[in-house]
Amino acid sequence: MKKNIILLSAILFSTAFMAQNKGLVANSESPYAKLQSVGLQDVKWTNGFWKEQFDVETKNTLPYMWELYHNDSISHAYKNFEIAAGLMKGKFDGPSFHDGDFYKIFEGMAAVYAVTKDKKLDAEMDKAIALFAKVQRKDGYIHTPVLIDERWGTLGPEEVKKQLGFEKYNMGHLMTAACIHYRATGKTNFLNIAKGVADYLYDFYKKASPELARNAICPSHYMGIVEMYRTVKDPKYLELANNLIDIKGTTNDGTDDNQDRIPFRQQTTAMGHAVRANYLYAGVADLYAETGEKKLLDNLESIWNDVTYRKMYITGGCGSLYDGVSPDGTSYDPTVVQKIHQAYGRPFQLPNATAHTETCANIGNVLWNWRMLQITGEAKYADIVELALYNSVLSGEDLEGEKFFYNNPLNVSKDLPFEQRWGNVREGYIKLSNCCAPNVTRTIAEVGNYAYSLSKEGLFVNLYGSNSLNTKTVNGEILEVEQQTNYPWDGKITLKIIKAPKDLQAFFLRIPGWSAGAEVFVNNSKITDKIISGTYYKLNQKWKKGDVIELNLPMPVELMQANPLVEEVKNQVAVKRGPIVYCLESDQLPANTSVNDVILNANSKFTTSFFTLNNRNLLSIDANTEVSSNNSWNYALYKPLSATENKPLSVKLIPYFAWGNKGKGEMTVWMSH
Repeated sequence: MKKNIILLSAILFSTAFMAQNKGLVANSESPYAKLQSVGLQDVKWTNGFWKEQFDVETKNTLPYMWELYHNDSISHAYKNFEIAAGLMKGKFDGPSFHDGDFYKIFEGMAAVYAVTKDKKLDAEMDKAIALFAKVQRKDGYIHTPVLIDERWGTLGPEEVKKQLGFEKYNMGHLMTAACIHYRATGKTNFLNIAKGVADYLYDFYKKASPELARNAICPSHYMGIVEMYRTVKDPKYLELANNLIDIKGTTNDGTDDNQDRIPFRQQTTAMGHAVRANYLYAGVADLYAETGEKKLLDNLESIWNDVTYRKMYITGGCGSLYDGVSPDGTSYDPTVVQKIHQAYGRPFQLPNATAHTETCANIGNVLWNWRMLQITGEAKYADIVELALYNSVLSGEDLEGEKFFYNNPLNVSKDLPFEQRWGNVREGYIKLSNCCAPNVTRTIAEVGNYAYSLSKEGLFVNLYGSNSLNTKTVNGEILEVEQQTNYPWDGKITLKIIKAPKDLQAFFLRIPGWSAGAEVFVNNSKITDKIISGTYYKLNQKWKKGDVIELNLPMPVELMQANPLVEEVKNQVAVKRGPIVYCLESDQLPANTSVNDVILNANSKFTTSFFTLNNRNLLSIDANTEVSSNNSWNYALYKPLSATENKPLSVKLIPYFAWGNKGKGEMTVWMSH
């Protein structure tokens, strides 16, 4: 009888929890979050930009990546799990973050399943989960390089030691994927494995010295453990999350590259490896949402200001340096100076051709700003989510969704006299560093969950795209809305009320920071209130079926300039329209002409036209330019300014995210004018 009561209680808890916590982050009970997620299944793209992108995800990217990571002639990820489970003898192969990459693809599959309810996806996930369960050690530990060596002894202690750096990173992605799977399916088979991992980490960090604990780089487990706390409500997981911040930066061998030279509570600027940094900031934001510790939020806001106003690219990209010396190191003695890589540099240090801007760092920027939005309800964070998604995240994959970039430069020049570590041509599999492709896979699958947020005050509309929303308000009342728009190509957005609560219901419309002259109509009647860019505009009234809210955002072509302290683009401009950054590719130029020879006419009419590229509908911008006649720089570092008349040339600029889809060539975002 007692067992039945316990079982019934667990079922009731699960049902109640699932009703309120089915989004990317289960923060409906987070005491210091102003906004909460809608359900993963609540938003369905119906047409337009994000529907096209979601179709690419479901038809191309997800099946391609799933098959790729089962193909042991290319990727050894799934094979590593099979070997670790004892299904065959073998040796671990691949990068130490291979497990985590597979979990990211799995998470994307779970997010797609939440929307499509495709039974084949459910079966594939169950098969993988059964394998994970066979791999997992009795104490909850799961990291295939170690477990393969424990079972087969095929790596040896030195090689195993090298594989430990991403151990916690992999576990973090497992926990996050398990939470998403639970919300998408209602099943606990993967969540139970994640509980074992979380319990293992709790016990490990209770005993581990700070020196042993600090080998955890790229801290996805900060987000993962908080999500586990939100999902199963075990207070020890929140204790662990706080402990992870407490011990960070308390050893003598910490580095800026790993954001642990000093404790987090002393950090006020962005430093080091940009992926690790942005993952850390996202995890700390999760922790703040649960604890409300003011120091955490103060530091996050200070770091955000440093990134947004001094260290972020116009595309929302993060991490300017391939390699370098930390500007925050305690000494410039050559024997002790700190090396950094794939990292944030000094303020305003934003090179273009050598920009690192790893796709994972840009996704980390989305994860961090999404959490800051949930905490504060401030539109400036949604602006960054939008900026990064449309530009430096989408640029990470080709238009057909099967080739990927590791880094996202803002200039590609054939005359650059050295080869960089990562190429400027997308690849189907980037050997040893394919982490970005799985990250893009899950991110695109989950964009729908960023579109709306809920609060006690009403519904927040964060991203624009044609979709249907079927959700419940914080009070449990049904709210159904149909959004229609050709955004980001057109600024007209309509929200049609299908079903709304009988009493007052507020809609908060994001007025992007890039916009000016926004107009709002309700049932064709113009709202006369002042509408302020960079805020949410509140409409609060009683609604009936068929009521229509219309938002018009003018989208002129704008020439953007950088702070003069950004030396690399002084006296240059970039072209932007709405949230989309544009670029020039060399296929628009005469032979033997570089994109660096082009001078943009700032007085161009800048007309727009639609075109199709690889079955995608895109908007180009026609512009007038001039090409320098004296463009030979052979054996010349400097030369007198030419008085020769430049040659006029009309060009088509395309969205930055679409560059590189027409073959190998040059590209630039910034141009002389």
